[in-house]
Amino acid sequence: MKLCMIGTGYVGLVSGVCFSDLGNDVICVDKDEEKIKKLKKGILPIYEPGLEELVLKNYKNKRLNFSTDLQNSIKKSDIIFICVGTPTKKNANSADLSQIYSVGKEISKSINKFKIIITKSTVPVMTGDELEKIISKKVKKNRFSVVSNPEFLREGEAIRDFIYPDRVVIGSNDKKSNLILKNLYTPLISKGAKYVSTNRRAAELIKYASNAFLATKITFINEIANLCEKTGIDIEDISIGIGLDKRIGGRFLRAGPAYGGSCFPKDTRAIVSTAKKFKIDLSVVQSVIKSNNKRSKLLLNRVNHILNNKIKNKKICFLGVTFKANTDDMRDSSSLEMIPYLDKKGAKIKYYDPTGYKKEFDKLKNVLCSNSINDAVKGSDLVIVHTEWNDFKSINFKKFSSSKQFKIYDMRNIFSPNKIKSLGFEYFGIGR
Repeated sequence: MKLCMIGTGYVGLVSGVCFSDLGNDVICVDKDEEKIKKLKKGILPIYEPGLEELVLKNYKNKRLNFSTDLQNSIKKSDIIFICVGTPTKKNANSADLSQIYSVGKEISKSINKFKIIITKSTVPVMTGDELEKIISKKVKKNRFSVVSNPEFLREGEAIRDFIYPDRVVIGSNDKKSNLILKNLYTPLISKGAKYVSTNRRAAELIKYASNAFLATKITFINEIANLCEKTGIDIEDISIGIGLDKRIGGRFLRAGPAYGGSCFPKDTRAIVSTAKKFKIDLSVVQSVIKSNNKRSKLLLNRVNHILNNKIKNKKICFLGVTFKANTDDMRDSSSLEMIPYLDKKGAKIKYYDPTGYKKEFDKLKNVLCSNSINDAVKGSDLVIVHTEWNDFKSINFKKFSSSKQFKIYDMRNIFSPNKIKSLGFEYFGIGR
């Protein structure tokens, strides 16, 4: 099939590349000329394991192309995926849909035959209705169909999630489009993915409800971890004990920093904002947002306690600064609150992240990026494991045991407390 992906951010690029790898002809479109030039050379705007190889392979085989010509790309394609950003509005909690509607207007200028227009971006309920109105001002309704097809890709696991999804959700009020899209997704359905066919509004809400529930699981286990720290219980035992209940499940029950990234923070805010428009009180999700917002302050209080309230001139090492492993995404990462706070208090901070230096810390005078784990750790008073990169799980702390006996704050519980303590280091974990 001939597909057009509008937007080469995380969703558009990963989805477009994977669709091309399934044998479709895909054009990824973006108005950023520099980004498109780089993509044609195999230089990616995001870090995602395995993505670069797929880009090079499918671009070479001419199943994948990149363009800044939106109108021509739409005309050449049968199915148009809208994959632009829907960030939180400034000074509000609702989603900014200006890019969605702007793209809708552009699409309406280029419909030369029947087109399926899909919102793959995360959008509030009834966005598809509005998009349909915008396009129908210039095009007869029998010439297009607006469909909701939300993505469920985890950063760092996106390619696997695309190829082996739990489900494919298609929200369409049109049987013809539903049949075409079921055919498009047949290679994934044949591997075990459940095909969920529903109306458009339901598909839009499925995405928001999914993210709100997962954010709730993270926040719940973080709050239970707080209780564990006061009662001498290991949160890992609790996570295993409740996660084995099939009604609950063990995924997303790992205590740690606040949730961050491109989805959970903005989507929890947006679903609450949407509910308020319909005079519905989502009190559970509101509590999740409130608790998550407090999480970094709570962790900083623990850092204060570990250092006996003497932060000034202390050498603190951060291992990992992204919001999770296997991504370079810094959006809403706890490190963006923790590092500036510690810098302001007079600490001297080094950080190491496998995805390199971060411009977000450029203006902080006492913050340096290290090019190795050893350089970051050496001479520290406190080592904070902030992100669960595999690189950190096999650190040989024994080689540091003859030097300065720094303290370790394992915010991801990746180490054995007894093993670390046997080497002579003070160990602190989450919910331990």
